[in-house]
Amino acid sequence: MTLVAPAPGARPSPPAPAPARRALRALSPYGYIAPFFTLFAAFGLFPLLYTAYISFYKVELQTPGDKLWRGWSNYTAVFDDPFFWTALRNTFTLGALSTIPQLMLALGLAHLLNYKLRGRTLFRTVMLLPYATSVAAATLVFAQLFGHDFGLVNYALSLVGIGPVDWQTGTWTSQTAVSCIVIWRWTGYNALIFLAGMQSIPADLYEAAEMDGASRWRQFFHVTLPGLRPTIVFAVIMSTIGATQLFGEPLLFEGSASGGISHQYQTLGLYMYEQGWSFFHLGRAAAIAWVMFLLILLLVGLNALLTRRRPAKETAR
Repeated sequence: MTLVAPAPGARPSPPAPAPARRALRALSPYGYIAPFFTLFAAFGLFPLLYTAYISFYKVELQTPGDKLWRGWSNYTAVFDDPFFWTALRNTFTLGALSTIPQLMLALGLAHLLNYKLRGRTLFRTVMLLPYATSVAAATLVFAQLFGHDFGLVNYALSLVGIGPVDWQTGTWTSQTAVSCIVIWRWTGYNALIFLAGMQSIPADLYEAAEMDGASRWRQFFHVTLPGLRPTIVFAVIMSTIGATQLFGEPLLFEGSASGGISHQYQTLGLYMYEQGWSFFHLGRAAAIAWVMFLLILLLVGLNALLTRRRPAKETAR
């Protein structure tokens, strides 16, 4: 056997890693993502599964350790309660009143900020201020604005000859007031999402449309909206989830979990809170939470199905 000496100036080859070191390198990526999955399992997955578990038991808030098997009785009790269907209807109406104007305003603001304006950074920062404001502070201010006797909104209406409106008692008036809080808080956030989507559209498309003589409106409908479709789908899905989970604004608007004197703006989130922390029925509140979870999955799946079918029809044409 002849030993070959290394060439002058050549670096010696590193020794082969030991099996333990190779195994450590193979497991190191899992160590980086382990904190996230640990926190998710502790604060996300476990509460979800435990909520499903106690939804089949009669559990009271005063004695959470005492469980009595009820099977599907909590779910049947929820579906037999007329206030559940009132809360479900209010959730859909509040979602429509707040989501549709919010996304339309956000789309318009993003379209304006997409052009070269002076102080664009200042405008973007100002639009995020409502989102950074706490729910409690914003709701308390709007509750004063929509006050019956000394509210600024009724004062402005009196200047044009309209009498004072009882914003907290009527069904549509109270839902309109709560929707205004949601619109004010989330319009700027969605506008920045739309703006980020608009800036990802290639500028060549706008130049080609301008060379063809397309006006700003035609560019918006034929270039901006098609290129913004994935962003719009994302914003619609997130707004739908947020509308289904609406809780803080209606709770603090009057300070009651009943959602008004006749439950006129009680959402599913308020209904769950009322059953669990006002009536102390934790098992029934867990059943309501799972009904909300399945409702969100249904709405998101329906939305995804509709958005997939539309591009398929367009490509078929």
